[in-house]
Amino acid sequence: MKNYDYEKHVKGESQFVDDLLTPAGLLYVHIFTASVAHAEILKLDYSEALKSRGVVDIITAQNIPGENQIGGIIQDEPLLADNEVHFIGQPVAIVVADTVLHAKEASGKIIIEYKNLPVITDPRLAFQKGELIMPPRLFACGDVDNTWSLCDHIIEGTTESGGQEHLYLETQGAFAYPLESGGIKIVSSTQGPTQVQRAAAKVLGFPMNKVEVDVTRIGGGFGGKEDQANAWGAIAALAAWKVKKPVKVILSRQDDMRMTGKRHPYSSDFKIGLSKEGKILAYQATFYQNAGAAADLSPAVLDRTLFHAVNSYYIPNVSVTAISCKTNLPPNTAFRGFGGPQGMFVIEAALFKAAEIMGVDYHKLQELNLMEEGDSFHYGQKIENSTIKRCWDETIKKYDVDSIQKRVDEFNKNNKLYKKGFALMPVCFGISFTNTFMNQASALVHVFSDGSISVSTGAIEMGQGVNMKIRQTVASVFSVNIDRVKIETTNTTRTANTSPTAASAGADMNGKAAEIASRNILDKLIKVACDKLNTKDPSLITLKNETVFCNNKPELSWNQLVQVAFNTRTNLSSHAQYAVPDIYFDKDTNTGKPFAYYAIGSAVVEVTLDCLRGLYEFDSVKVVHDYGKSFSYVVDRGQTEGAIMQGLGWMTIEEVIYNENGKLLTDALSTYKVPDIHFTPKEIKIEFLETVENGAGLKGSKAIGEPPLMYGIAAFFAILNAMKAFNPHKEYKLSSPITPEKVLCEMYSENVTVPA
Repeated sequence: MKNYDYEKHVKGESQFVDDLLTPAGLLYVHIFTASVAHAEILKLDYSEALKSRGVVDIITAQNIPGENQIGGIIQDEPLLADNEVHFIGQPVAIVVADTVLHAKEASGKIIIEYKNLPVITDPRLAFQKGELIMPPRLFACGDVDNTWSLCDHIIEGTTESGGQEHLYLETQGAFAYPLESGGIKIVSSTQGPTQVQRAAAKVLGFPMNKVEVDVTRIGGGFGGKEDQANAWGAIAALAAWKVKKPVKVILSRQDDMRMTGKRHPYSSDFKIGLSKEGKILAYQATFYQNAGAAADLSPAVLDRTLFHAVNSYYIPNVSVTAISCKTNLPPNTAFRGFGGPQGMFVIEAALFKAAEIMGVDYHKLQELNLMEEGDSFHYGQKIENSTIKRCWDETIKKYDVDSIQKRVDEFNKNNKLYKKGFALMPVCFGISFTNTFMNQASALVHVFSDGSISVSTGAIEMGQGVNMKIRQTVASVFSVNIDRVKIETTNTTRTANTSPTAASAGADMNGKAAEIASRNILDKLIKVACDKLNTKDPSLITLKNETVFCNNKPELSWNQLVQVAFNTRTNLSSHAQYAVPDIYFDKDTNTGKPFAYYAIGSAVVEVTLDCLRGLYEFDSVKVVHDYGKSFSYVVDRGQTEGAIMQGLGWMTIEEVIYNENGKLLTDALSTYKVPDIHFTPKEIKIEFLETVENGAGLKGSKAIGEPPLMYGIAAFFAILNAMKAFNPHKEYKLSSPITPEKVLCEMYSENVTVPA
């Protein structure tokens, strides 16, 4: 099934915020931002800027009619800085002018004076100074403290995992215009229309019903537009309300990189205890999360780290603590995996280090500790219908890992300046929002009198193919050609109280809501068919390929059925809600069943390392993944490949660097390296595990957006294994991303004789 969105992208027909036809009199915004990371504002003078050519207005915190607050989970994030600034790039004033250039020119004339305050960029230092977003969180099971004495091996260590720039193709942006009702309409590049609606309403002092948010699609999000789109939507709305004209704000690439948060960097400590056979008996970890200057989604990201702290392994005694540390950087935010990758990296590092010290193969230690059917995680949820071991065994068998080992060993024995390495990565990732109330979605379906169908949901299309999956679902319910089904824009007046398209749950929840709404209409149509065909038994009526059959005999076309229904005044519209059943979580005890199901798979990654230059190539990434019963192979394969590449980038070359003053040094594509065609593995193989339908997923499928990103973690350890083959006596740091520069410095940080 081809994805019609992709065709539009290739033809240049897809419309994003900056492409849409805008009302007459459109004005433009440039945002004046803080140039220091932490300071008291002593003076803010924009009198000269206000006189600058083309300027219509300049808006500061004092002009906000409602609350100067856009915080979601915690109310700690002002829209515009007032008395203090807390990170470089924090919005201070909104310059509204007739062109972007004029707004930018005027911004340069604003005078601001600061009294500098201490700058913190290190989460551990923030912890020492008591600068926390919220109190620490602890998940635990068993008795860790009294288990250490039973362990034959106890290994401790520290890991670092870096941030990651979202680098969506479409930068943050919105435009807004006043409505005749006194309200505001916002067209936003957001994953969460309701979040933008709520933030703008709060800033304007409006009830939510006076703020309409509309999204056709967005040019990538990866979590970066889940909450961080709120600021730009609220800025556009505030400016439009103030000047009573349409206003647009579109960030430049450099401004976007400089002003927005990234994937959270983590600094973590671990302690792991194992039996002499290699079974993990106890695991303890402390995660220091670099949240940035405000909470944003850090508390929820922190929880996801704790949920996935043991990845795919059964550990009877666990104690994991996560601390959200406040620093003077842009507030970090959601990113594909949402804290899960950071937690998984630490347990994998602990196992890697344990294997090294115990003198066993890393992947053998992984295999020995994989969860089995009925095992429970440290937060109480049992794993049911588990395919963890099946995926692992299929990976070992299908890709012949024993042969990979022999080939790598043989290559390393015969090559002095090039070394190979490989590593495996199991993934078990929970699917659901960990805040239970967010696991709901609604849909509105109309069947028009000509037989065409319209669907509105809360899902946001951002390149992941959710629109196609929903269209396929609705078309299959009615058994009509998919071309009859149109997906409408996502709009808060048609679909209210939406959860963001995130947590890999967008297709599941919105698709199921659309399926329920469609079945409601189908039930009415079947009743109409019964009446028309003079039968009282609805089980005799079936729809197949746009034809109505009665007792297996074709009787009516789809169009005829719809016309009869319309003529008999049958309601051909339905609004339906889907709430994920049987999930709950007690935040007092940190136990429950937070996930509808788990996405599961395994991968093996092979690399070749140039030990003279520190450069590496990915020979292959080979995956066995449980998709449930996939009904859109093209979409699922595309999502898997994209996630793998993003995971490889996070673990290897994507390095976000701030200096000690909180200035982003990697604020352009000339300084921030992302995967390109030359970085791509020579071979990517993806095997769809043959498995049973997943009842909790859309049409028996499993969510696919985030889980494959974690396969990239194997790349880190594959490179580390290649480094060990070159210099086996060195104790290497467990610090990602493992850039070529780091590789080179690590391998030669002690006296090393380069082979002749």
